[in-house]
Formats: sequence, structure tokens, C-alpha cells
Amino acid sequence: MPVLSIITINYNNKAGLEKTILSVCSQTDANFEFIVIDGGSTDGSKEIIERYRSKITVCVSEKDTGIYNAQNKGIANAKGDYCFFLNSGDLLANENVIKEIKQYLTVTDIVYGDLIIVDATGKKEELHSPEKVDAPHFMVSTLWHPTAFIKRSVFEKFGAYNESLKITGDYEFFIRTVLKHHVSTKHIAFAISIFDLGGISNSDKNNELHAKERKKSWQLNYSDAEIVAFEELTRHQRSREYKVRQLFKKIFNPFSK
Repeated sequence: MPVLSIITINYNNKAGLEKTILSVCSQTDANFEFIVIDGGSTDGSKEIIERYRSKITVCVSEKDTGIYNAQNKGIANAKGDYCFFLNSGDLLANENVIKEIKQYLTVTDIVYGDLIIVDATGKKEELHSPEKVDAPHFMVSTLWHPTAFIKRSVFEKFGAYNESLKITGDYEFFIRTVLKHHVSTKHIAFAISIFDLGGISNSDKNNELHAKERKKSWQLNYSDAEIVAFEELTRHQRSREYKVRQLFKKIFNPFSK
């Protein structure tokens, strides 16, 4: 049984799919299974899959009901101890990521690292994940999905992705598992993957759906009273952090305002 299952979801993104496949195949440690779930693409993605079929352990190409339905298919086909999602268009940060991360894939439920984002102009920025992920963190952020190695047993015990959500299924999953059920987590301080922001819509409609689904993600797991308590805790923590930053400014630069 392999330690790791790398799962790639694709729909009509043949250029991104090929980049992702090449990134996975360039790893110096190839002891993993590679699963590609395609949503019945019509843009030539199937030809890309066939071109690299010998490198792909499992391939499913059929219509799905959305990204989380596709990701759940990936989990259902996985045999590895850990699942890692690297969807079409995303890349591993370098050719040694899998080799370096494997030493940490032992007992921890969710191992996560840092993320490199690329904007529409090609500018790169590395985002560092926190050492601790708690309610205040999830109130304002999330765990970046393409940096997270998730034990397959976590899906078996607490359920897979909620397919009623269109864009925050991973966010809800982390709230459910990390916060509600207290699965173990560990931050590894190096970049895992490169995420292209070019395909993300910034439309008002998309932002509205995102806000609505983030709220629903909390409501699926906590009562209104509990959510209010988390919001209050977040406000207090952010206020305290601001005061500490201001104090340090005065200590190290007494003439600053």
C-alpha cells in the first residue's frame, strides 16, 4: 500500500492538466499513486490523459456534479495512507516536495505546509501557514487545500467533502475535522505547491456565494451561539495582537506614532 495518493481533478483545462501531470511526474520520489478524475472534458483533456496514461495509476473520466463530487471520487479510488489534492493548473513547488514531506506522513492526521501564489501578471508570493490552526484562524482564513496531506482514515471517520457546497467544501471539511473533532495537525515550514490565481473569479456574484457558503460551513457544524462566541474570541485576539504590535513598535522605535 502506498503512503500517498496524489489526486488531480480536471474539467476542460487541458493546458493546466498537462502542467500538473508533468510537475507530478518530475518528482524525485515516485513512490506514490497518481489519480486523475476528469469531469468528462471535451477540450482535448482526454488526449492529454492518454498521452501520460502510463504515469497515471487510476483514471476516471465521466460527468460529475461539481468539484467536491469529483474529489470524493478521488478519495473513493485512493489506496494511500494520505490523500493530497493537486488540481489541474497547480504545481508542486519543486521536484523534491514528495521526498521531503514523506518523513512527516506517519501518525499526524493533517500535515500542511506553505503556498506559493501566482497572480495574473506572473508575480509570485509565498504565503506562510500558521503553526496553530484554531477558531480565530478559520474565522478569517483557512488551510490551503493544495498544501494539505490528509490521512485517508480522517475521511472514513468524519466523512468526505460536502457536495452541497460549490466552492467552500474544503473549508467546511477543515472546520468539521480540525475544529469540531480535533484531529491532529502539523505545519511543515516549506512551500508545497504553486497555486495560480488567474482562474479565480473576483466577481460580486462569486464573492457573494463565497461569503454565503463560508457562513453555511459554520452553521453545518456549530450553533448560532457557538458561532457568536467564536466571532467574539476572534475580535479579542486580533485586538490583542494589534496592541502587542504597537507595543513592539514603541519599544524598538520610541519616536514612532
